[in-house]
Amino acid sequence: MQILKALANFCCMFSYLREVEAGLMKYKPDIIISVHPLMQHIPLWVLRWQGLQKKVIFVTVITDLNTCHRTWFHPSVNRLYCPSQKVADRASLDGLHQSQIRVFGLPIRPSFVQAVLSKDDLRVELEMNLNLPAVLLMGGGEGMGPVRKTAEALEESLYDKELRKPIGQLIIICGRNEALASTLKSLEWKIPVKVRGFEKQMEKWMGACDCIITKAGPGTIAEALIRGLPIILNDYIPGQEKGNVPYVVDNGAGVFTRSPNETARLVAEWFSTKTDELKRMSENALKLAQPNAVFDIVKDIHELACQRGPLANIPYVMTSSFSSLIY
Repeated sequence: MQILKALANFCCMFSYLREVEAGLMKYKPDIIISVHPLMQHIPLWVLRWQGLQKKVIFVTVITDLNTCHRTWFHPSVNRLYCPSQKVADRASLDGLHQSQIRVFGLPIRPSFVQAVLSKDDLRVELEMNLNLPAVLLMGGGEGMGPVRKTAEALEESLYDKELRKPIGQLIIICGRNEALASTLKSLEWKIPVKVRGFEKQMEKWMGACDCIITKAGPGTIAEALIRGLPIILNDYIPGQEKGNVPYVVDNGAGVFTRSPNETARLVAEWFSTKTDELKRMSENALKLAQPNAVFDIVKDIHELACQRGPLANIPYVMTSSFSSLIY
């Protein structure tokens, strides 16, 4: 049984090697950028096998904010771009030199960095209430998690029963979960609520809101920090996302709770009696943000390419195929 498993693993790896090799010879890249923890070792092995490690620049852009698996780190990369100093420290412990490591932050779409409309103008464009603070509730691209329970709890906490009027408004992003979006749209709400599906202009919705509720995905966190949004983290994927929670909480940019009722209570306080706390967390979020990361990374890669010089003239010639390994 062990022999069969080993053979199956070898066949899988061999197939992967051949695919990488074929892609390398087809596209003949000058630069390879890896953004996945499992895309370091075998591509670099292929480059070394073909004698192209001096021709092709290979860089890794780590997309985990705080908790990283060791497969992200390979001592043969030309650059390792880290989103935080803690990740850079782990890379050093794993054998990478300081000359290979850069800490620029997590790269985010330029639309989050470039100038946008003011909050009031965005609310006019998005047809939101101009006078009520807004909370953004997200369920990720697939609309997962306790979105409906949290929305219903927010409806209760953001409605002043004595004055019979809302103290806040709610934006719900359901992603690709059409059933959830349909259900939420069919409900009667006591506060202003907008239910959206999969959005391609999240920079506008974030820019129009005052805080955000989301799971601890690194991309969403980085986007929210750039927009200065206090963050309520309500879940995380064990492993790579777990470290994102203290990254936000310990830096004073948000809180963590899995309870929809606790989440709703916090938002209601931020919108009424604890506005100073909301403002302080917003300021901390902006301090933690690294909006120029994507530009800094591209600039550094360009500088690496300019330094390559005559080495770029090494021809793309397949010295031997991995098929020879089995003969």
